[in-house]
Amino acid sequence: MNGVVLFHTTSAALRAEKVLQRAGLVVKLIPTPREFSSDCGIALQFEWKDVARVQQLLEDARVECAGIAQR
Repeated sequence: MNGVVLFHTTSAALRAEKVLQRAGLVVKLIPTPREFSSDCGIALQFEWKDVARVQQLLEDARVECAGIAQR
């Protein structure tokens, strides 16, 4: 099961990717899935088991995201 982080801007998506990769998480930039609306065409996919850690790391790094969804 995967999770998807949605963003308002491409720069936030790229920053989030760096933050999460530095923390050792496996993440992948993907086109925003059609079932989710977003201001940005890029989303970040991660393993759902890491959702709490993803939320905390992004909050600590002050990366603004539009939401996190399970997929």
